[in-house]
Amino acid sequence: MVSGRHILQKTPRSGSVATEPPWVSLSDQELLDWRICDLRVQIKGSRLEQRIGRLYKELTQRGIRFRPHCWLSDDWFSPDGVPGIAIPFYMAHPRLARLERNQMLEVEGGNESWCMRILRHEAGHAIDTAYRLHRRKRWQNTFGKASQPYPEYYQPKPHSRSYVHHLEAWYAQSHPAEDFAETFAVWLKPRSNWRLQYRRWPALKKLEYVDLAMAELQAKKPAVRSREHIDSLGKLRKTLREHYAEKSDRYGIGYESYYDRELRKLFSDTVEHSNRKAAASFLRHVRSDLRKSVAEWTGQYQYTIDQILSEMIERCRELDLRLDRSESRTRRAAETMLTVQTMNVLHHGHHKVAV
Repeated sequence: MVSGRHILQKTPRSGSVATEPPWVSLSDQELLDWRICDLRVQIKGSRLEQRIGRLYKELTQRGIRFRPHCWLSDDWFSPDGVPGIAIPFYMAHPRLARLERNQMLEVEGGNESWCMRILRHEAGHAIDTAYRLHRRKRWQNTFGKASQPYPEYYQPKPHSRSYVHHLEAWYAQSHPAEDFAETFAVWLKPRSNWRLQYRRWPALKKLEYVDLAMAELQAKKPAVRSREHIDSLGKLRKTLREHYAEKSDRYGIGYESYYDRELRKLFSDTVEHSNRKAAASFLRHVRSDLRKSVAEWTGQYQYTIDQILSEMIERCRELDLRLDRSESRTRRAAETMLTVQTMNVLHHGHHKVAV
């Protein structure tokens, strides 16, 4: 993601005792006061180490000798000029992953499948940097110019066949560099059968370009070999509380509610329904399921969707709206409304900025 973990304890030697970090047993409120640099977690010995090893194996199977170096930071990204991959610290320990979930309602890359999708995407960025592929004329003719500014927001076309589908939110459509990274990730995935999957799609030409370009790189050494760790864990002096305040600002929706008209279509404010279940209470009851369902469809952070839901619930309470139909019908209608509102957020600049 240019611009969401678990440690396997080693078997202790005879007579030794495996120790956990001192913050493991702290409450969330206590843990939030720790500085990120003081967490002292690492990739070695964690599940991350295994997943990075799996990425390297996939590269080997494709004939690519280049290995992007990896380090822990505060987010997923591959920096300009550095052919490596930064991985968020919460991926290095289950307690930190739990804090991430409690703060942001999900753990980006938290399971193996999701983690590998992101790693393949970031590997695409790293290889692009290492071999300066974006400077090539054919790369530019295929994907566009990587030098164009990253947009503050983008308006994806969900049904476009000019882009592959890999990460959520149609991320390949956000920028030429992301288009390449997404295409590379689809190409790299074992048994992806991309020729058949994208047959008759314009995106197939992009995959064929990646296939040819990677074959050309097999005998070449990278032009950029920096092993720098940008924003590495030890340099991050902010507390976890400060980190999550910044992250909440970034992924919150941050504007006033304009949902009244739609909410009045979904619920009722008439006297005849005044004894029916309160809409606010109903939405609170189904909140978790709605949030997860809409997140799966739209690719938005659950945190962002929950912000929209919070506004909907608050307006329902203030307007004293009530159910006027069955709960099952109301739930389906609420999911539709929430999806539409989330897509509006995606189209107007509060979208999830992926890797």
